[in-house]
Amino acid sequence: MTEIRKEYSNGEVTVVWKPQLCIHSTICFRGLPKVFQPGKKPWIDVEKANSEELIRQVQKCPSGALSFFVNQPKGDPDEGPVKALETGVRVEVIPDGPLMVDGEFTMVDKDGKRSVQKEPGYFCRCGASKTKPFCDGSHHEVKFKD
Repeated sequence: MTEIRKEYSNGEVTVVWKPQLCIHSTICFRGLPKVFQPGKKPWIDVEKANSEELIRQVQKCPSGALSFFVNQPKGDPDEGPVKALETGVRVEVIPDGPLMVDGEFTMVDKDGKRSVQKEPGYFCRCGASKTKPFCDGSHHEVKFKD
């Protein structure tokens, strides 16, 4: 069976629809009816919402029939900052230090135990931490640079 894949872009973000994965949960059009209109062709009109609204709604798709990607900026990459699209969790590389994960996320430990983390998590990048995967400040002692 050939996989059907349709893409709908507003220039900043592209919504991808794979109909063979759809379980018809109706979450998409109940959550953002101005964009997702099953009776119309094309049934997705990404121009009816901003990029953040599109991303938030697509992330609620339980089957994975809807997904998205952020388009590569056009032009000179040195022209200025590209607008960041927030997805609820922010990952930041701290210069010469840990990786910070901010926003609610699920942590799965080495034994498979799951816990919801609501506070920022700081994860070791230097390999010297005694509390892996978390940072304990050992990067200062080992003079980690990156």
